Amino acid sequence: MLSIGEFSKICGVSTKTLRYYAEIGLMNPDEINPENGYRYYSIKQLKKMLFINRLKSYHFSLDEIKAMLEWEEDQSEEKLVSALLRKQREMSEKRNALDYTIKQLNHDLSKMEQGISMMSYLDNIEVQLVETQPIHIVSLRQMMTSDDYATGYGKYFSKLYERIATEKLTLLGTPMTIYHSPEFNPAGNDTEFALPVAEAVKGTKDLPGGLCAKSVCKGPYSELTAVYARLREWVENEGYELVRSPYEVYVTAPDQASIPEKLVTEVYFPVRKK
Repeated sequence: MLSIGEFSKICGVSTKTLRYYAEIGLMNPDEINPENGYRYYSIKQLKKMLFINRLKSYHFSLDEIKAMLEWEEDQSEEKLVSALLRKQREMSEKRNALDYTIKQLNHDLSKMEQGISMMSYLDNIEVQLVETQPIHIVSLRQMMTSDDYATGYGKYFSKLYERIATEKLTLLGTPMTIYHSPEFNPAGNDTEFALPVAEAVKGTKDLPGGLCAKSVCKGPYSELTAVYARLREWVENEGYELVRSPYEVYVTAPDQASIPEKLVTEVYFPVRKK
């Protein structure tokens, strides 16, 4: 048996953390002396502690780790592999996003060295006035926080694809998202996930056609705020006003682009002349 101090030293985990792990049921000492309350850990628990440390280094939450420990004990290797693969994808996406940010930073520094404003890129965002046609859509409308979007897109679009397959509907295009909230709210935004279909049947709805100011974002979704700002400026300067909620069409779906630069998103502002 190892004292909590010895166990702490070997595993590189503070005694305070070990006590907290016991408090939340993640890892209990093998024995507690009833007379003095001293905690002792067995040699075999070293492997479990190292497993927890490894999962923490992969940025799993303690709740996720607790579930994964149960899978390990039950020898549910399939669930464990699935969780690791999901984390691998998440970390790869974060790495790609960081690589893009560094590239963008280098580009801004290069421009400034040439005496060009780092915000001059806004002038290069093109805006077109287009006439869209009405379409039928199947959709799901949810209140979404900023943190929800990453998982929400996959979750709700998957449900819509399943519905199209079940009801044998004809898919006519790529996924789209309609933003109904009048202002940004960190606590939740009124977001509608939609897929265009050929059939006008029960459960589908019409997305009206009409005049739209349109721009295209080529790159990660973090660039969309610049596109929205440019569109809003254009609408005001050209004497138009918004008539319905803006929406995005994902020409390149997130799962189809290995790097952020390859993402293509169309943004539409339904408008009319003032």
